Amino acid sequence: MTFGVYIKNDGLKDNDRLRSMRRALEDAGCTLYDIRTRQDLLPGTDAVLSVGGDGTFLSASKRVADSGVPILGVNMGRLGFLSENKPEEVADALLTGNYSIEDRTMLSAQITDGPGTSEDFWPYALNEVTVHRNGASVLGINVTVDGDELPTYWADGLIVATSSGSTAYSLSAGGPICSPASRVLIIEPISPHNLNVRPLVVPETAVIDISVKSRDSSVICTMDNRTMSLPASAALRVSMAQFSLKRIRLSRSSFVKALVSKLFWGEDIRNNGEK
Repeated sequence: MTFGVYIKNDGLKDNDRLRSMRRALEDAGCTLYDIRTRQDLLPGTDAVLSVGGDGTFLSASKRVADSGVPILGVNMGRLGFLSENKPEEVADALLTGNYSIEDRTMLSAQITDGPGTSEDFWPYALNEVTVHRNGASVLGINVTVDGDELPTYWADGLIVATSSGSTAYSLSAGGPICSPASRVLIIEPISPHNLNVRPLVVPETAVIDISVKSRDSSVICTMDNRTMSLPASAALRVSMAQFSLKRIRLSRSSFVKALVSKLFWGEDIRNNGEK
């Protein structure tokens, strides 16, 4: 088997746990090579190992997602929802086939008056696409869903998140938690200046058009962990991408267990006694 290895933090390369994982795979006859850019991915690669935290996984997705090569997250970071696997677990699972491959929805963002001609611009995101104010003034955010116009949001910004992103920025802004298998998108205002607005869950097939009213000349747009400045006249069309990210999930992993262990779901002194 051939594995690409993506490491964003070069300081991890000398980590003893990572060295042991690589050694176990190479001793079993696997070929491992490092990737830094999309062009480094070699034909015939069976999977890419993203070594770090969830931010590293998002960076790896930019380099791999549209190739169809699956990504396995190796957790050397903090939270680890996407990169949940310990280095000690990886080699045996890959060599014995004790894993499955799941499809994660990707978002596509078409931007008018945007950076579409830049060579570095990659208009896709795994977790979310957002628009933020770039000054002190609140934004008026106009949104249509499949052509149906929503009331204007007056807020600091707006998030369009996938079910994968429901445990990321969307969660911090008060959005719902969705199982990764849910085929939905979340539309959620950031710090709304309205008392009567709530996050809206729509089918992942929805086409979402966004424009803003701002006293400032520019707004901030993010796609996962990438940030860019756009003129306030820019318009975004967010929809499901024509490809999905293939994520390797080890058989022992569970979304509910991750919520309990990483986000302390249901942490309550009353739950620590006998059931």
